[in-house]
Amino acid sequence: MKKIFLYPFWLRFWHWTNALLFLLLIASGLSIHYSDPKSGLIPFRISILIHNISGILLSLNYLFFFIKSLITKNYKHYIPKLKGLFDRIYIQLRYYLLGIFIGEPHPFETSPEQKFNPLQQITYFFIMGFFMPLIIVTGWLLMFPELAPDEFLGLGGVWPMALLHTITGFILSLFMFVHIYLGTTGQTLSELYKSMITGWKLAFEEHHQVYIKPTKPYKKKKLLPLVFYNPTTLAGALISIFSFVIIVFLTIVELFSENPNPYLGIVTFIVLPTFVIFGLILVIFGALKENRRILSAKGAKRQLPVIDLNNPKHQVATIVFSVSGLLLLIFSSFGTYKAYEYTDSDQFCGEVCHKVMEPEYVAYKDSPHSRVGCVKCHIGPGADWFVRSKLSGTYQVFATILNKYPKPIPTPVENLRPSQETCEQCHWPKHFYSEKRKRYDFFTSDEKNSEYQISMLIKVGGGSPETGNNDGIHWHMYLANEITYWPADRTRQKIPWVKSRSLITGEETVYIDTSFKFESKTKTPPKDELRRFDCIDCHNRPSHVFKQPNQTINFFLSSGKIDKTLPYIKSIGVQVLENYVRSRNTAFENIKNYIYGFYKEYYPDVLVQKEKEIEKAVHELYNIYMRNYFPDMKANWKNYPVNIGHLYSPGCFRCHDGKHVSPTGKVITNDCNACHIINYQKPPSGEEFVSSTGLNFIHPGGIDKLLQKQECYTCHGPQAQQKIFMPRIATASK
Repeated sequence: MKKIFLYPFWLRFWHWTNALLFLLLIASGLSIHYSDPKSGLIPFRISILIHNISGILLSLNYLFFFIKSLITKNYKHYIPKLKGLFDRIYIQLRYYLLGIFIGEPHPFETSPEQKFNPLQQITYFFIMGFFMPLIIVTGWLLMFPELAPDEFLGLGGVWPMALLHTITGFILSLFMFVHIYLGTTGQTLSELYKSMITGWKLAFEEHHQVYIKPTKPYKKKKLLPLVFYNPTTLAGALISIFSFVIIVFLTIVELFSENPNPYLGIVTFIVLPTFVIFGLILVIFGALKENRRILSAKGAKRQLPVIDLNNPKHQVATIVFSVSGLLLLIFSSFGTYKAYEYTDSDQFCGEVCHKVMEPEYVAYKDSPHSRVGCVKCHIGPGADWFVRSKLSGTYQVFATILNKYPKPIPTPVENLRPSQETCEQCHWPKHFYSEKRKRYDFFTSDEKNSEYQISMLIKVGGGSPETGNNDGIHWHMYLANEITYWPADRTRQKIPWVKSRSLITGEETVYIDTSFKFESKTKTPPKDELRRFDCIDCHNRPSHVFKQPNQTINFFLSSGKIDKTLPYIKSIGVQVLENYVRSRNTAFENIKNYIYGFYKEYYPDVLVQKEKEIEKAVHELYNIYMRNYFPDMKANWKNYPVNIGHLYSPGCFRCHDGKHVSPTGKVITNDCNACHIINYQKPPSGEEFVSSTGLNFIHPGGIDKLLQKQECYTCHGPQAQQKIFMPRIATASK
């Protein structure tokens, strides 16, 4: 026995520094991810601080190791020789799993020329060459998310980085614990640890030459048939086992985590099971290939392996594969159910394709249907629509990864399940009755943000033949009526042809838009393009509304979230949201600069006196922008009009415009009182008007007569929005 010097001081210093930083990162990382921020393993803020500082030091430590390894040529010890690699790995793996427990000598004795055995070499090669750089890079990107790519494989850049960081951290943590255990496998429990402190290691001279490069594997009794002892089968087994261990770990994490990472489910129940199956395929493929090789060597004819239950090896193999198959079946059933459950979750729909679906998901979380699962409306019950949705979703996944999706996402959704099978499971038209009182608070775009109040009765209507209540807005959904229409455009904003049919009398009436130019002289639309009118034709965005800025600021002024005494805040608020914000990343800065700049130039006294109110207004306008504007996906109220009402989009006026006439001269009404009755008005003048039978609308701009000739959205719609507010600000500025 003799002492050999293996580890110089710089390497030992790096090793123990790395170990300490790893322990700090594991403890702080667990506290950050899986603990209550108020009472975690380590206080949350301290965990963040420890994790960030340790990560920075780990990066510097790795850089030191990398440079020093290049200078001293230490890197050569980490590069395995490819020739005979699998055989050497098998020998070493067998020693760790069996030989070490029955007193066999180490097959690869350590020397200054060969510090690591083959299994260590291949492990350290991937740890130091791949996983360490990966966790460092993703860590820095999470610390400075503005440096992260806007998207990665079609997904929002930060989320994939977080997922890669978490998985890599788990792999490195697993490596560290295995590394600690293997550190006890020397001649004594502490021998290998002492060598990493002193740099010296004991070596057995008599074994030095025998076991450094063994010429052939040990011929010990094998538990399984020879066909399973080959590199391909070994690699497949390692892939399956390693993937399965990670699945178990991530499943436990998901069970105990209140808010798991949205990508965790994909990795746990979709990606990793694929690797398990791939590994098992490699096991079988390797066994068949090895069987073919053995038969060829013997000169025998090709044949499939024979299972002989009288052979002890075959007995063991049968038991192993039967038990493994049963466990695989059980876990596959569980995994399949979890995969099904996860792909039906709101988190999967809204957060996995983060960039693509972010606008829809943000709007959904702020909608009246936020507690109704996405699949309840988009898929509904039954296997038929489930299969359709998954087939459609497969294409969407590839479109997302390849960045081939349109911007904005086109609507309405084609081939959406009929609302009778989804919406009407909760909203039953048969029981829509009576009127609903609704109050609106409007604010004009003048200096005083003059308030205009209006209250009206909305004639909800509905009913059934039994009740006889068949008037009001939901007359369209009255069970004794059937409305069919032809949309002239994909967005269904132009409807030149409408047919009404009574299911009681069978009477049909066709209404044609007199201003529309039909290609056919008979003014008959293609039959395959006709659509049965249902809930979605008016409630086209029941859960994904991008609110109009005018409307939203009115509400914020009315509720006191924005101080209505700030001069022109309504007007400049709309203007900055519509015209001066460049992106979501710079939204707050753009809004703040514009609002503060306006008051600094034209109302410096107000800026001093109401600085807190202005600051609050900036924050509220920022919240409005982040809720309703998504430039990357071109998602906003202009590209996604809401068909309920007619103030900001054609809506009701798609049919109720007074231009749809039947051959007998019957006209689809455009009488305002058919759908709502104004019973209270308080214009900016302060005078109040009250009537139980209905009032004529008084427009604050004094254009009441003009309203008889044009629709509301002509002035309040997307194209006119900028024209309304820009001149007023310019005038006010002067």
